[in-house]
Amino acid sequence: MSPAAVARLSLLQLSVTGVLWGTTGVVVQVVAERTGLGALAIGFYRLVVAAGVLLVIGFPARRRIWAAFLAAPVATAATGVGLAAYQALYFLAVRLGGVSVATVVSLGLAPVLLSVWETLRTRQRPSAAALGALAAAILGLVLIGGDTAGSPVATAGLGLLAAVGSGIVYAASTALSRHTAQGVRPLHLTTLSCVIGSMALAPLAAVEGLVFTPAATPLALLFYAGAFATALAYALFYSGLRHTSSSVAAVVTLLEPLAAALLAVLLIGERLSVPAVVGGILLLGAVVSLYVGTGGTTKTTKTKADKAEQPVTPAETVGIADR
Repeated sequence: MSPAAVARLSLLQLSVTGVLWGTTGVVVQVVAERTGLGALAIGFYRLVVAAGVLLVIGFPARRRIWAAFLAAPVATAATGVGLAAYQALYFLAVRLGGVSVATVVSLGLAPVLLSVWETLRTRQRPSAAALGALAAAILGLVLIGGDTAGSPVATAGLGLLAAVGSGIVYAASTALSRHTAQGVRPLHLTTLSCVIGSMALAPLAAVEGLVFTPAATPLALLFYAGAFATALAYALFYSGLRHTSSSVAAVVTLLEPLAAALLAVLLIGERLSVPAVVGGILLLGAVVSLYVGTGGTTKTTKTKADKAEQPVTPAETVGIADR
């Protein structure tokens, strides 16, 4: 396969990942309404389903997965705990502030933070176009984050705080796990992250309450959230990152909050104020301008810092890690 074809396939994988992630907010709302489960319990069941599916798929490679954990136990554990913390804060934000606000703030904030971190790490000044795109994205996030008129003030404020916290945790977890992910296969890292994340979330979810009356719709949605929006999405994410830079990946996965906001409006009747709509347009403009700025190039430019971190393993280059 030519480099151009590989690059296009990677972008397609990341795009599908963003859309899949964008469906989780609506799933949380529907499952919570049908079962009475809290945010932590839903996040726990999602990770349990994902871990179960991945363990079945990865059973033939179980020794290699275990070896990957033993090679970097602290970093791998931190990745899983970060995933659990992000999920808990994100689902809490959905319950308190609504799908649109929670998704756009938490999932839109993280790429901005990661872009800033990448700039500081590589010591390369961003272009004027990149700075303009980041400014537009931040302004868009502020406008959308102010769309809390549909919830009580106290609840909306807590939801916004939880969304910001989830974005910060996601960005920190991604930066922490980047070096480890470069030498771990996508399926192996996804399996370890989901298993460790479910274990980390289990005590808190148990305190919140895990018992609910089984019904076809909630069970189907929980399976979808775990098997497709988590297991499949992360596998595609890591695979796409092998041939895509972190900045391009951060842009493409911003399809997630945009997809989530549209689904919230279309499927569960959420309403976005005029400032929130303007914020969404600004965010979309930032995504488009960043993509154009990167040129959609067919090969990833590696900085000296990237090359210094490159492990001596064949064809296992990964851009950013856990989401």
